[in-house]
Formats: sequence, C-alpha cells, structure tokens
Amino acid sequence: MPLALLALAIGAFGIGTTEFVIMGLLPEVASDYGVSIPTAGFLVTGYALGVMFGAPLMTVLGTKIPRKRMLMLLMGLFIVGNLLSAVAPAFSVMLIGRVVASLAHGAFFGIGSVVAADLVAPHKKAGAIAMMFTGLTVANVVGVPLGTLIGQSAGWRVTFAVVAALGVVGLAGVAKLVPDVPKPEGVRLRHELAAFTNVQVLLAMAMTVLGFGGVFAAITYIAPMMTHVAGFADGSVTWLLVLFGLGMVGGNLVGGKFADRALMPMLYISLGALAVVLALFTLTAHDKIASAVTVFLIGALGFATVPPLQKRVLDHAHGAPTLASAVNIGAFNLGNALSAWLGGVVIAAGLGYTAPNWVGAVLAAAALLLAVLSSALERRQSAAPAADEAVPAAAERGAAAVHH
Repeated sequence: MPLALLALAIGAFGIGTTEFVIMGLLPEVASDYGVSIPTAGFLVTGYALGVMFGAPLMTVLGTKIPRKRMLMLLMGLFIVGNLLSAVAPAFSVMLIGRVVASLAHGAFFGIGSVVAADLVAPHKKAGAIAMMFTGLTVANVVGVPLGTLIGQSAGWRVTFAVVAALGVVGLAGVAKLVPDVPKPEGVRLRHELAAFTNVQVLLAMAMTVLGFGGVFAAITYIAPMMTHVAGFADGSVTWLLVLFGLGMVGGNLVGGKFADRALMPMLYISLGALAVVLALFTLTAHDKIASAVTVFLIGALGFATVPPLQKRVLDHAHGAPTLASAVNIGAFNLGNALSAWLGGVVIAAGLGYTAPNWVGAVLAAAALLLAVLSSALERRQSAAPAADEAVPAAAERGAAAVHH
C-alpha cells in the first residue's frame, strides 16, 4: 500500500513540475518567441484550461478502462505533450504542447485520489490523498527550481525535455507499483453525473476555483514581481520558488492531517489567512525579506485547502466519486486560468506587477464566504430530519397524555 501511494506521488511529481516550472521561465520563453510577458502567461492559462476540460473528458473516456491502465495512458499523453513543448518552433505550437500535456493532469489526480482513498481506512482518506499530492508539492521544492535553473542556464527547451523524462519514470512507477484494483460493480456514467446534483459538491468545487485561484493570481507573475518590485536578481527566482514549494509541502501535510479531524474549521482558517496574506503581499513585495516570507505563506495556506476540498468532494459524491474528483482537479485549474488571466489584465492595464495580489485576495475571500455558506446549508440539512422526527414524537406524547 505505501508503495502504491509512492507510485502515485512519482507521477504527481512529474505533473507538478511541468505545471509550475513555466512560471519561473516566462521571461525566457517570452524573449525567445518575441512576445510580451502577459502573452506568455497564456502558457499558464492554456494549461489550466486544458486541465479543466480534459479532466471530465479523459475520465469519461476512461470509464470502461481499469484505473491502473488509465493512469498509464495518461502518463503517456503527458510525455508526448512535454516533448512537443520542448521542440516547438513557434509560440502557438508550444501552447498546443502545453494543452496536450494538461489533458492528462486532471484525470490523473482525479482517478489517483480515488485509488489512494480506496487503499486506506476511512479515517485516513484525506491523509492518503495528501500523500499523493506530496509529489506535486515536492515538485515545487525540487523539480520546479531545478527546472528553472536548467532553463536559465541551458535553455528552457532542455527543461521540458527533462520533464518528459520524469514522465517516463512516473509511467514506470505506476506500471510497477499500483495494484490492479477492479472498478466497483454497477457504477455507470449516470451515477457519476448524479454527483453534480449535490449542492455541497458544487460548492466545494467553487471554493476550489476561488481559493487556489487566489494563489495563482500572485504566483503566476512571481518572476517579474520579485525582480522588478522587490529588487531580486533573476537567479533568485529559483530559491523563491523553493520557498513557495516548501510552503506547499507543509501546508499539504497539515491540511491532510486536520481534514480527517476538523475539515471545515481547517478551510475557514486557511482561506481566511490566505486572503489576508495576499492583500499584504502588495506591501511586502517591496521588501526582499518580507516578500520571501510571504511567498512561503502563500504556498502553505493555499495548499492547506487541497486535501480537505478534495476529501469533501469524495465524501459528498460517495459511491461514484471518480468523475467528481477529476472535475474538482479541473476546478483548481479553472481558478488558475481565471486568476492568471485577471493578473495579466491588471498588469496590462498599467496597475503594476503587485496588482494581481489584490485579485488573489478577493478570490480567496470569496472562497471563505462560500465555505461559511456551505457549512450553514449542511447544518440546516442536518437539522431538518431531526425536526421532522421530533414532530411525530411530540404528537405521540400528546396523544398519550390525552389518553391518560
């Protein structure tokens, strides 16, 4: 069982590296293709949109395929997309390569979350999901900074070739270590689609869009923000991404631990603190030490929301969670795409490189409001059956008193 989770984490490591490494290489890619940094930001937006649409599409296409085999096919698609990005002769071709790679992302994490949760006891499900996502967070400590360093010294094309090689390692890990778990009997596509009629599933996905969107509003443009505003050298972006990744690792583990104990309080604290820290980033971005601390906190608070939100979707889509799980991964990337686009808009409008931080703060605050609403609706739904049961009981007591 631990080895199976390790295999999923290896695949997540490769996917996480390709998703986030582009942020540290935006200036180099923009320069090579002769486009502006906001235009290069479409490589982030395009990837995110590919995840959003690819998650349900690839999951539906894989409904007839055993989960292990589907995970292997997804890693193969990931390899092809990154190789295309590495050799792309034009910006448009690189964008296509990013989209191809992104089609594997959502379904891999969605199906992987279900597999991870099925391998452990019910009270350890969030921890198992967090273990798989550890690969994604460690990618930000090791893969992304190393990829950024390689890109800045040997060229960004070499970075994407190395990422494709990571995909090969991930494919081998899934093939060797993940067990052939049979799909549940009697679960059809209509059962998977029924999960989307549950308001709690939809609210959790909306929280995912807004909450992690807040993170990406700031982090997408971390390279120009830190070099032009904080005054860091170009080479410093690498270790700043390490700080962000360390925050993600810690936040992911803490989020997984406490989501199995107090899920909603964990969301309240992390989303509320994230909104405050993002708003403060507009000020701290002008100081090297303060901005470095803030980058760490954004990673920690942002990823502390991931295991609880993924578990909440699985809990409320009980019985047929695969599609809902994959779509929630797409929701993360819808937030990424929305915030990356909005960040580019405010920069292009002349509001400065710190303006995306305000966008992020508003998105995170909106996610917190949805969390409060979700909890209130859940309490009301729980109270309604209790009230319905109390009425007959009171009537019986009244009838007994009259009879007496």
